[in-house]
Amino acid sequence: MYTLKAQKLSKRFGSRKVFTDIEFELRSGQSLAVVGPNGSGKSTLLRVLLMLWSATKGEVNYHCDGQPMDEPAIRSQTSFVAPYLNLYDHLTAEENLKFFATVAGDRITGKEVNHLLDRVGLEGRGADFVEGYSSGMKQRLKYAVALINEPGFLFLDEPTSNLDEDGKKIVTEVIEEYRKSCIIIIATNEQQEYALAEGICRLGG
Repeated sequence: MYTLKAQKLSKRFGSRKVFTDIEFELRSGQSLAVVGPNGSGKSTLLRVLLMLWSATKGEVNYHCDGQPMDEPAIRSQTSFVAPYLNLYDHLTAEENLKFFATVAGDRITGKEVNHLLDRVGLEGRGADFVEGYSSGMKQRLKYAVALINEPGFLFLDEPTSNLDEDGKKIVTEVIEEYRKSCIIIIATNEQQEYALAEGICRLGG
């Protein structure tokens, strides 16, 4: 059982206040949508929760079976999908998956690579260079990368960005598949996306 707790999180950039006193606690099997207009701090909050950026005030705490998780453990159990994250265009989809698995300290077999590509609708395209992929195909591949480690914490920023209807269906299926075992946080201003989560955290008023 994983838990993620945000305690009075606040973030400023100089004199600009982004958000103040954000608080929530989630356990495995629970999900939260972070919603608000453009510029309200949704992506910033995800980066703070992921400990990519520090909070101005407050704390973020991760636990596994009641015990605090250290940073390596957190990194090994978190996955993040966002349209602004980069893949390696000069590598094939298969090579991207193997590279990101190695960076995470995992090993991935050819069978596992094929399964991940099939899972996101990229079957038969693993040997293609990513530079030839459309924006939607790249977004699908980011989901394949995110699922390499069977995450306990799944963070999704604008989860269906650049995707067609088939791609959006795949995202919904992934969320439903991981809902029971994972903590899922979705940052979005699209109603059909935040409807995929149980709770809502509103930013920007």
